[in-house]
Amino acid sequence: MKPEHVDEFRAFVMGSQGHLRRSAYVLCGDWHLAEDLVQSAYDRVFRAWHRVRAMDLPDAYARKVVYRCFLDSKARQRESTTLDALGDGPTAPADDADIRLTILAALADLAPRTRAVVALRYWEDQSVEQTAAMLGISTGTVKSMAARGLAQLRERLGESFSTLLPDSTDIR
Repeated sequence: MKPEHVDEFRAFVMGSQGHLRRSAYVLCGDWHLAEDLVQSAYDRVFRAWHRVRAMDLPDAYARKVVYRCFLDSKARQRESTTLDALGDGPTAPADDADIRLTILAALADLAPRTRAVVALRYWEDQSVEQTAAMLGISTGTVKSMAARGLAQLRERLGESFSTLLPDSTDIR
């Protein structure tokens, strides 16, 4: 690779790593794993940098790669949580940090693809169509997974968190 392309990639990494890291954290709930996901994504982006650098939105491509790396890692793990392990659910926390941690913990209990859909739709504020394109699934699947994911979050979090979650009619 040409030195000027390496410099372009280095500048791209410096400008995008904060957002990608936060997005990865929302997906996995662990800062160290988020770093690993972003690093894996940058490795893939670097190998294709000659094509990526010509794109209108290389940040969007990198975000897509982070989500794909997350789904790939979950496909390899195939861990599942039983309903017995979930318990009765949390009570309303006292402050914003507790609320964020409780929501992130509930989000981590969702199936990986459902978590990716919910994160893209409501964290990244992507449309149904953008989410479908990013994950390589149909818009109908995005809508049903978003509805199912929000219902599962409501169930796990209880009534005290219902005002913090998007309305069911906001799935479109």
